[in-house]
Amino acid sequence: MSTPFYQLDLFGDQTSYIYAFIIGIAFGFTLERAGFGSSKKLAMQFYFRDMTVLKVMFTAIVTTMVGILYLNLVDILDFSLIYLNPTYLWPQIVGGLIMGVGFVVGGYCPGTSLVASATGKIDGIFYVIGALFGIFIFGELYPLLQGFHNTGFMGDSLLTDWLDLSPGIVGFFVILMALGMFFGAEILENKFRVKDGA
Repeated sequence: MSTPFYQLDLFGDQTSYIYAFIIGIAFGFTLERAGFGSSKKLAMQFYFRDMTVLKVMFTAIVTTMVGILYLNLVDILDFSLIYLNPTYLWPQIVGGLIMGVGFVVGGYCPGTSLVASATGKIDGIFYVIGALFGIFIFGELYPLLQGFHNTGFMGDSLLTDWLDLSPGIVGFFVILMALGMFFGAEILENKFRVKDGA
């Protein structure tokens, strides 16, 4: 196994910060070039007029998943060394719902709001300020929320464990799901574009 580089001590903290900075800049640049720094483009997702966000996200998920599976299969990547956020089921469901509502109302997710604010968009700046304010409020109220915050603990839970299937089979089903979503997205886009033009 030759990766992940950081976990195998092939470079230290300072080098990892440099790599993280470069990757972050490249990621933000790519999001902006794809139009994801515009709340209008992102909001069109919820009107089924422009499903680019769904297509890009599923493409990223499938590409990463296939890459990890194959690199692990050929003994280049040690999957057991990849950090996974532990699952706290109920607070993560509530957090996902809050973020989803914020996405619909504000037109941004946390990453795209940073891209928008970096390019000087006023709505993106206000979105980031709102997110930081929410983080501050959560921190202040954490003693009251701590009990709920730690509920539904499932450790490093994976779909493969939950479904009791091999990574390859789960990957195959995820690819099928992505293809179905792409097909459905095209149908929705065509349907709602016709309505707009009528």
